[in-house]
Amino acid sequence: MDETSNSPWLTLTVNGRVHTLPPPGAATLLDLLRGPGLNLRGTKRGCDAGACGACTVLVDGLRVNACLTLAALVDGAVVTTIEGLPALGGLAGGLHPLQQAFIDCDALQCGYCTPGQLMSAAGLLGEGGATSMAAIREGMCGNLCRCGAYPMIGAAIARVAGIAQAGGAA
Repeated sequence: MDETSNSPWLTLTVNGRVHTLPPPGAATLLDLLRGPGLNLRGTKRGCDAGACGACTVLVDGLRVNACLTLAALVDGAVVTTIEGLPALGGLAGGLHPLQQAFIDCDALQCGYCTPGQLMSAAGLLGEGGATSMAAIREGMCGNLCRCGAYPMIGAAIARVAGIAQAGGAA
């Protein structure tokens, strides 16, 4: 098929690599990311209703729920998934500062929500929204953690944002 600007083919940059993919039809961004063309399994399928945040990715630097975003709407966009997070600010050893802070603050338990939590936190920091513990809690309210690691998640984000915490918890 001809890949001109009028082509139904989808072109997007995912984690720094340009991909041209077949027409996605009614597929969501989550389906596209996890599907055979990209096979990026770090972004999790949670509720499929945009309520849990497990599928959070960055599209052009902004947080989106991949389960609610039609793949066709991201044509030409830059998408960052959990697999691409280290490249946004990697430390020695290949981790993003948020990933290291999550480890240091014990901000994960089962780990299922962790990719979405990290991507939402990266978006929040990029948006300049992590200005206080209250702002972090508000900014992360769309990401659920069934294990209840919220205080540690908040502490990890605050550490990266340089926010002092009373009592060391969020």
